[in-house]
Amino acid sequence: MCALDPSAGADEPAGLSNRDEARDPGMKLGSSMRRRRSRGNRGFKWPGKNWRVGIPKVKLPRGAGFVAVGVMLVGVGIGYLVTTRVLLPLPPPPGDLFEVPDVRGLERLVAMELIEGSEMVAAVSDSFRHPTAASGEVLGQTPMPGQLSEAAGTVALTVSLGPVRRPVPDVVRLGLNSARTVLEASGFVVVVDTLLAELPAGQVVEVLPEAGTQVALPMEVIVYVSTGPPLIPMPFLLGVEQASAEILLDSLEFELMSIETCFRFGRDRGLIINQFPPPDSFVTPGSQVRLAVGSRRSSGRGCSNLEF
Repeated sequence: MCALDPSAGADEPAGLSNRDEARDPGMKLGSSMRRRRSRGNRGFKWPGKNWRVGIPKVKLPRGAGFVAVGVMLVGVGIGYLVTTRVLLPLPPPPGDLFEVPDVRGLERLVAMELIEGSEMVAAVSDSFRHPTAASGEVLGQTPMPGQLSEAAGTVALTVSLGPVRRPVPDVVRLGLNSARTVLEASGFVVVVDTLLAELPAGQVVEVLPEAGTQVALPMEVIVYVSTGPPLIPMPFLLGVEQASAEILLDSLEFELMSIETCFRFGRDRGLIINQFPPPDSFVTPGSQVRLAVGSRRSSGRGCSNLEF
């Protein structure tokens, strides 16, 4: 058996094993480092929330921002002027360039004289019909007005040939729909009006301007359409002598179609006993009329019904 050293047991805590002895130097090293850190930080204190205390505040005058922006803009403007006027100025225009005059709306000959007076050459490059511009009026030019052109440069002109001219078609006695189709296909604008006429209702009576008139397009054409002939009352012929009835119908331009005889006693002989159209009915002038006259003899037809 081995003898224990009493001096060793007095310096070490009881129950300390060999494994603890091996781990003890490290534990002592860490504690010594913590002690050094704590001794080094004894004089330092974190500022906390009031770290700005003691720093003097700088107050800017009102409008300082506007002044700064204004100074910046002035600097930019001065720099631009110096660059464009001093450092990189525009070269002067060549002496052989001329400004193109504005000749739009002028008559062709006047425009060409003005261009040639500006040391350039005028030429008509295109022309077409225009509904409002007169024939020979300049509609456009190339180059555009205000541009520069070389001496003896060509200015191309576009000239109007004037509006299209066509004769008004003859659509009298046509129906309204047919007349409208013909006129609109020819480039006219149709305006419809009505009037009383001898032609049947719905037929064209008159056209203004008159048919065959040469007009510039677009052009309004007034088409007068018949509403039918005026109606007149049928005269009352019952009890009138046959000769007098015939004279009256002829004066009113009625067409007497037939006169039938019906057997009657003495007082109705030679008098109108029936008529068609009936008395006071409205008919057109020139309507056909049938009469029945009392007589000793009968035509053999029924005298009570004279309708067509």
